[in-house]
Amino acid sequence: MTLTEDTESVRSARTKTPSGASRPTPPVVPAPRGRRRPAMMALGVSLAALGVLIGVVLFNRSAGRQSVVVVRQLVPYGAVISAADLTTVEISHGQGIDLIPASRLDTVIGQVAATNLTAGSLLVISEVASAAPPGPGLVLVALAVPPSRLPARSLQAGDHVLVVDTPAPGADPPALPPTTIPATVVRLGSVDSNGVTVVDVTVATAAGPALAARSATGRIAIVLQPRNG
Repeated sequence: MTLTEDTESVRSARTKTPSGASRPTPPVVPAPRGRRRPAMMALGVSLAALGVLIGVVLFNRSAGRQSVVVVRQLVPYGAVISAADLTTVEISHGQGIDLIPASRLDTVIGQVAATNLTAGSLLVISEVASAAPPGPGLVLVALAVPPSRLPARSLQAGDHVLVVDTPAPGADPPALPPTTIPATVVRLGSVDSNGVTVVDVTVATAAGPALAARSATGRIAIVLQPRNG
């Protein structure tokens, strides 16, 4: 037997099954090609969708907010508004149609407070006037009031009061309710040596002369009314 025949016998013996049958030769598997990863593709799509969603949310938030003027510190009624009295803040749309936008802040400076402007409050158009009191239809009257006819709590600019017609000293109280005149405090003067305080108030033009005459007699008292809001 030659060397070639011997080698073929060995190969034939290795391919034989125990029963003597030949085994089929395994198929040749081609090298795998580069394949796309479904998980990575899904992740990329998800990130893209998330980016779009974040963009929409940020756009909606910015579109649904506005910058408005807010009061930084107390501004008494009748006082001139300065730049230091104001600042701006962002709020959601629809919180108040009369609010003053931040773009108009400069137009408010130099105007006059038409009421007491509370620190931290949003400024509205009706709270600002172009001139100091008295406004149209009003007159300014000075009242000299002793401490016994003033509230113990000090009056403040913007307070709404009733000026009451009081009886003469030693006289009995009137049988009918006394005459009262609604007024708004503008400012308080200093207390004199007798403890009398001059209170500037605005009243309706028609009531001005009568109130001034009554104040000259000293027969008045001031009743503080509840504050608005």
